Amino acid sequence: MKRFALVLCLVVALAAGFGCAKKQAAEPGYDGGISAEMQAAIDQITDARVLFAFDKFSIQPQYQEVLKTKAELMKKFPTIKVRIEGNCDERGTQEYNLALGERRANAAYNYLVNLGVPASQMEKQSFGKENPAVAGHNEAAWSQNRRDDFRVIAH
Repeated sequence: MKRFALVLCLVVALAAGFGCAKKQAAEPGYDGGISAEMQAAIDQITDARVLFAFDKFSIQPQYQEVLKTKAELMKKFPTIKVRIEGNCDERGTQEYNLALGERRANAAYNYLVNLGVPASQMEKQSFGKENPAVAGHNEAAWSQNRRDDFRVIAH
């Protein structure tokens, strides 16, 4: 019985140790020991948003260069995995905005795939109007909320 208790304590201690390591890796600001070059690439991938016109999901010419830069960095660092998050302004129904957010995320995803980024390196998610970047009920706020965000989810 004492052996069983000892083994159980060891298993619990090991499980707690592994759990803490995973938690630490997920904490903001923890870089996981990555190189400065990769951290700079991650920052560049996540910093620049792609904005959209009202009720549109096509990639405007001024954002094609932004996506080309993201594509080059993702191809250079194939371990980086990105989630493309489609967003909308507050106007429209929840269902409509979720569908529009999905079309916006798909537009960036397809553009990046056409530039040579492997599909396995990306995933898509729509937040519709549920995740505004800017508070407000005017065109200045709405124009910033019609966007794709890029989140690095693995590196």
